Formats: sequence, C-alpha cells, structure tokens
Amino acid sequence: MHESLNVLLDLVLPEGVKTYFELKSHQSDADNLHLYLEELNSIPEEFNGHKLESKGFYNEVTLQDFPLRGRNVYLHVKRRRWLDHTTGKVVFRDWELVAKGTRITKDFAAFLKEIGRYSGS
Repeated sequence: MHESLNVLLDLVLPEGVKTYFELKSHQSDADNLHLYLEELNSIPEEFNGHKLESKGFYNEVTLQDFPLRGRNVYLHVKRRRWLDHTTGKVVFRDWELVAKGTRITKDFAAFLKEIGRYSGS
C-alpha cells in the first residue's frame, strides 16, 4: 500500500484497526464512503502453540463510523476463522482479550465492542 494512503487511513480508521485488519477495497459516492476490511491471517495470541489453519471468514458485518466530510462512513468487516487442529474446533480472535491486553483508544474500544456483538457462530 502506498505510504500516503497509510497516512490517510490512520486518520480515517479507528486507531488500532490496522493492527488486525487490512483495507481490501473501498467505494464512495456523494453521500457515502464504504471501506472493506479483512482480518489479517495472524494467529491470535491465545492460540499460541496450537496448529491453526485459516478457514476463511465469517459473514461480513457492517458498522457505521463517524461521518467524514459530510459522507456517511461504513466499515464492512470480515472476521477470520481458523481450524484448530489440536482440538478440531473452529476458533476466532477473542476481542475482549485484545481490549484487555493493550492500551487502546476509545474509538478502537468502540470498534471492538461493536464487532464483538457478532459471534459468527
């Protein structure tokens, strides 16, 4: 990703989102900005030592963020799931652990709270 786009993303996305998600695409018109995010394929810390295999994503969740220059901003988030070969179960990142384990901004906390509402089960 071009460095100038990274700087702009830091201003648009809640702080911390880029640590766990990648911007895959965007769409905009006169009234709306849609940002499409996918969770990175990085093993959650709570599963260190387990043999995990990425098994794609849960259904996309759409969150409305703060308006930007008169446009509604929508974050379309795809959370990753992994198959834990140790237990045979499908697992996903525990966002409550992420929030407790780091110093996060209010915006990122609100983001985690919102995506945590969707268990993907």
